[in-house]
Amino acid sequence: MNRGQRPQAPSWHVERWFNTEQALSLESLRGRVVLLHAFQMLCPGCVSHGIPQAQRVAAAFDTEQLAVVGLHSVFEHHQVMTPAALRVFIDEYELRFPIAVDRAEPGYAAPRTMRAYAMRGTPTAVLIDRAGRIAWQRFGRPSDLELGTVIGQLLGEAVPMSPDTVAEDQESARCDATGCAIAE
Repeated sequence: MNRGQRPQAPSWHVERWFNTEQALSLESLRGRVVLLHAFQMLCPGCVSHGIPQAQRVAAAFDTEQLAVVGLHSVFEHHQVMTPAALRVFIDEYELRFPIAVDRAEPGYAAPRTMRAYAMRGTPTAVLIDRAGRIAWQRFGRPSDLELGTVIGQLLGEAVPMSPDTVAEDQESARCDATGCAIAE
């Protein structure tokens, strides 16, 4: 997907966080690539493929460059997928990356973040670029090679600069018809 065509990633609607001291937001992760991994603890594809894949990504990349965030998005079996059960699940599977509990809303089967991202089910992997835009989204079981290729492409993209940084760079550069040189 062309960078200019990427839609802005919707905000997350979270009831509770695990494995983090403070609530995370897309704004707090700006400048990093984000893998948002939506799962349910009673989803066979999540347990056999999605969660192990998210763990491998979290172990393979520098957290300053790529953040893995789990999103527990319950749309079935609500009565058994409680926060207490999720805490046990997180401990049993030794999940170390931050995990959000997607906010349920009365009258809707799917929770809010899942709906905002138009997810079809779990597992779903969403890659968000450094500027907070959706770069890639897959429902089901993407291969490690496919996921890794897109992560590599996103990590290779330039880090977006703040307006202050751009102004500083412009002040330190001298440009003329032959090119631009860094000011001494």
